Amino acid sequence: MTHLRKMMLEELRRRNYAQETTRSYIRTVEDFARHFHCSPDRLGPRHIREYQAELFEKRKLSAGSVAVRLAALRFFYCKTLKRAWSIAETPYPKKDHRLPAILSQEEVAQLIAAASTAFHRTLLLTLYATGVRCAELTHLKVSDIDSQRMVIHVQGGKGRKDRDVMLSPKLLQELRKHWQRLRRKPRVWLFPGHHDHGADHPIDTKTVWQACQQAAQRAGLQKGVHPHTLRHCFATHLLEAGADLRTIQILLGHNDLKETARYLHLSQRHLHAAASPLDALPLEGPSPQEH
Repeated sequence: MTHLRKMMLEELRRRNYAQETTRSYIRTVEDFARHFHCSPDRLGPRHIREYQAELFEKRKLSAGSVAVRLAALRFFYCKTLKRAWSIAETPYPKKDHRLPAILSQEEVAQLIAAASTAFHRTLLLTLYATGVRCAELTHLKVSDIDSQRMVIHVQGGKGRKDRDVMLSPKLLQELRKHWQRLRRKPRVWLFPGHHDHGADHPIDTKTVWQACQQAAQRAGLQKGVHPHTLRHCFATHLLEAGADLRTIQILLGHNDLKETARYLHLSQRHLHAAASPLDALPLEGPSPQEH
């Protein structure tokens, strides 16, 4: 695996793949090899099909997660080993189009109020106020906070794209309190790692997940809450407040407006724009069960 790993890393770096994608692809090939107790260059389409079935049936992964695993294996065989890959033999799974769980503004307030620490509260506030992704949050720098223009610069987001998002006055006030709480003032990262937040590296995404899950449990919320939930809430609540889809698309960093349009299915303002046809029926008299 050492030689093959080196070859694959070189191919990924030559194509300037993102660091997170590189790690994900390497982990997938290693997992694939461990599953069959065999070097991956000695495995073929039959093993890939069996592995795909394993991911669905036993590990219960989503179609999107399985598609990412297949993309990693396809890269390994096509780009690293220079072998042919048949889409017909190993088709990508159809993705489920499920709507995410959305918290009301009251529930978001309960979640933030239930944060277990002041640091966790700041993380939750930043997620909701900006709509940034979990990985984007962890890589925010002190220099990204522009209080003159009241924007936050999100650098190297998904697809290696930069964008600006609004800086709420409430969030700016919270970030200043966060800065005052830090014993060692960070030179680079807005949210430094380590238990005392004094490290020279940023926090990892697990810390953000824990902040969400612990707060949701303390708040007694029955809905599943994770960092991306607050991104969905950010977009849905903006839409309900009257923001147009194009503005929300830019703030979220979506490539395609179709990605943003799904929030139309979640916005109460749009769901309640028309009355149910039941309300127009001239129903009179009691139901048969009441006689």
